[in-house]
Amino acid sequence: MALRAEWLPLAMGVVVIALTYRQIVPPMVRDWYFDDNASHGFFIPLISGYLVWTRRDALARAPVGSNPVGLFLVVAAAAMLVAGWLASEFFTMRASLVVALCGCVLYWLGTKVFSLLAPALLFLFFMIPLPAIAYDAVAFPLKLFVSWLSVGVLKAMGIMVLREGNVIMLPNITLEVVDACSGMRSLTSLLALATAYALIFLRSPWQRLVLVASAIPIAIAANTLRVIGTGFLARRMGSAAAQGFFHEFTGLATFVLALAALAALHQVLRRFK
Repeated sequence: MALRAEWLPLAMGVVVIALTYRQIVPPMVRDWYFDDNASHGFFIPLISGYLVWTRRDALARAPVGSNPVGLFLVVAAAAMLVAGWLASEFFTMRASLVVALCGCVLYWLGTKVFSLLAPALLFLFFMIPLPAIAYDAVAFPLKLFVSWLSVGVLKAMGIMVLREGNVIMLPNITLEVVDACSGMRSLTSLLALATAYALIFLRSPWQRLVLVASAIPIAIAANTLRVIGTGFLARRMGSAAAQGFFHEFTGLATFVLALAALAALHQVLRRFK
């Protein structure tokens, strides 16, 4: 049975899911707009759709079946949705949407179609903003590490500097590595982009794993470079170098640098078959 013959149950499934999550998805989209740490969410459904489009020929030829495991996933998604609603916990409710999509595809379309769509479906997890408790659990030690490493490099450059926690004290200015400077924003965005990059351009599982895992040290290194540069220029040029346009520009520049590092790593990985 071909996939195109299953358009009616697919359409019904989409309608049911849309009605079920009509009060959950719009607040998530508002988070993408208002929360800078989640703004990459706008791109995730688009990239996921592109991943499906790249597999369109294989999907057209794929045999359609039914896997009862999908029904268990749908039940699990319903349980997650209810539990998240009772606890007013948005991440669980939003994550249940992805689980429900996986369950529907597996139950209605079978294992072969699910295996082709799984990368695109699982990639949707990146569109869900992290819960605050998880964000803070990573951001706080990250701030301390970036502050410690940046001060060490500044001292090696001959600059007089002291550190107290995430506060960097220069003779003419005191800098604080706040949440926005912890690197979490670039880390989450870069992980999503590295995963998309690996799924689109690489075929080997180990090469994909290496590229995605490398996004973590690359993001931390890029953010540390930003803090070092800000500290160095603030010492030489004054507080203006740590504020306003220049501060935002260095954030963008270091993110572009991180993307270039990922692209360079891809070229290295291509040499290994």
